Parts: sequence; structure tokens; C-alpha cells
Amino acid sequence: MKKLVIATASFAAIAAMTLAGCSARTDTGTGTGDEAAAGFAADATIGVALPDKTSENWVLAGQLFTDDLTAAGFTPDVQYAPASNTVAEQQNQITSMVTNGAKVIIIGAKDGAQLSAQVEAAHDAGATVIAYDRLILNTEAVDYYLAFDNFKVGQLQGQALLDGLKAKFPDKTSYNIELFSGSPDDNNAGVFFNGAMDVLQPKIDDGTLVVVSGQTEVAQTATQGWLAANAQSRMDTLLAANYQGTDLDGVLSPNDTLARAIIESVRSAGKPIPVVTGQDSEVESVKSIVAGEQYMTIYKDTRSLVAAAVDMVKELQAGKEVSEINDTKSYDNGVKVVPSYLLAPVVVTKDNAKDAYANNPDLLAAAGGS
Repeated sequence: MKKLVIATASFAAIAAMTLAGCSARTDTGTGTGDEAAAGFAADATIGVALPDKTSENWVLAGQLFTDDLTAAGFTPDVQYAPASNTVAEQQNQITSMVTNGAKVIIIGAKDGAQLSAQVEAAHDAGATVIAYDRLILNTEAVDYYLAFDNFKVGQLQGQALLDGLKAKFPDKTSYNIELFSGSPDDNNAGVFFNGAMDVLQPKIDDGTLVVVSGQTEVAQTATQGWLAANAQSRMDTLLAANYQGTDLDGVLSPNDTLARAIIESVRSAGKPIPVVTGQDSEVESVKSIVAGEQYMTIYKDTRSLVAAAVDMVKELQAGKEVSEINDTKSYDNGVKVVPSYLLAPVVVTKDNAKDAYANNPDLLAAAGGS
């Protein structure tokens, strides 16, 4: 049984949980009473609350939600939380969406542990709540979770790090590595990390992998705000303290933004670039992979995720149950197991980049295709 993590306000409190069973809720998540059975108006307001624009995918998601919901006849209300590390603005945005009568609120949580009051108010008002990409914690009032399989993402990153090390250093039997994880206020950060450690921990235990700094806990490896500057600063410190005369062979990086910052730190220190993982298929990282610097990324097509969310809204509008649910056991938010639709992530390296991005012109161009 795979293990996932529940994030709290403190990253140190993240812990893996063995998950089983299904939600105790029996409603379809389409609101309450007669309105739920009948759906809602075809031009209804649909709220979309997204976190700050810390990656290309969040920027793209906002534009896609605006365009696709409009094309479907709905009235989109798409808002971003500010870049500061507070969730107050997103809380206010969700409250405003409820006040304005949004029938569905899709939330990419700024901090999934601090939105329970707002989503409960939304639910009480008859709105359906969809957690988008990041799970919302500690509340019954989350109807659906829509994401790529984030535990699988971590597993793929861990395996790719092992594969890259073997390929780059065929004569070595053990490898020096360092571990990075994402922001403590993002539930996914712990899920990614635990997925990776599911693959890497046995190799740490048998001595194949050596974390020279000794920092192997999720709280020790955190990168506040997913900020590149924080990752680069930590990598600078790790290099100065642990790698004077010692080789660094690989780094587990949870996403592309941090991967590029880690690579810049290593380059600035005058050291060879190690095997570095990533995620999100950001254009600059795709170019870096093709150039032989960053080793890999994960492709999670934002277009597919947004399209799935809009399909959910269409079904809810028609008064139907959401049909695209493929996991009712894995994602426990601390109160309930949230019915989920999980899309499959794809590992991308230099070898398969053109094929992986064949249907995405911008990324295909970055990969040297046409």
C-alpha cells in the first residue's frame, strides 16, 4: 500500500500515512438539496483560486481556465494569491467567490492546511469544491481532488536519479548526493519527497547512496516558497560545508525552478554539474536537459489537467455525478479520503524529449524539434 503525507502548518509535522478505505460521504459533491439534483445555470460563475505565479504551469493554468471556462459558456472568476508567504489573500478570494454565488470553486491551494473554514463556507452555500493539484486538508468539505499522481512523480524522480547516476558514473559503486524538497506550506512537497524516498531510502540504507550532509528528513531539505534563491543559498551552504575535495554526484530536486538554481550554485562553485532531477517541463529546463546539464524533468501537461477540471464542471452543471474518478483510496486529507482523478506523469530526458513533447509546440521547440 503506497504511503502519502499530510502537511500541516509546520513542515516538520509532515508524516507518511498508510491509506485505505473510501470517503464516508455518500453525496455526489454537486451541492445540497434540489439544486444539487438539478445542476446549475449554464452561465454560472466558476471560481478558480490559484497560488502565486511561482512556475510557468500556474501562469498557464490561469489563462487556460479563463479561456476554457468561457468557451464552455461559464463565467470564470480566476484569481491568484500574492507572492508573499501568507494565505490571507487566497482565503479572502475564496470567501468573495462564495459571496458572488460561484457554483464550483476550483482551488490550487496556497496552503492546503489553512483553507478549511473557507471551503466549509463554500460547501454550506451549495458550491462544489475541487482541490486542484494540491490537496486541501482537514475538512470534509472537499468534494474532489484533481491532480497528477504526485506520489508517482516522486518515485519517478527517485528512479531517474538512480538511472542518471549509473549512466554518468558507470565505474562507481556508490554515489554522493544531496536532497531537496519543496515548500512546507505545500502538501505536494511532502508527497513528492516521500515518493522519491520510497525509491532512494533502500539505496541509502545499503550504502549505494551517501547523503554527505546527513540531511535526509523532509524538514531539513525544505525550500520555503519554492523560491530559487532559497534553493541556491542552501546549495551554496552544502557545498561549502561538505564538498571541499569531495565529489557531488547527484541532487534530488523536486522541480525545475529549483533544479536550475542548484545547477547555478554548483557552476558558481567551479564544480562539475551533478545529475539533477526536476519537474514541470519549464522551457528553460527543457533547454538545459537537451544541452546535457539538468538530467531530467517530469511532464505534467497543464492543458490536460485544466481540461479535466472543466469536464468536471460541465458534468456538475448538468446535475451528473463526476465520472472521471479513478482513485478512492489514496488521498486522505486527515478527515476523509477524497475521491480523486489522477493523471499519469511522464519522465523526460534528453533521449525522449522530442517524443514526449510532440503535441506541445512550445516545449517541442525547446527540445530542438519542429
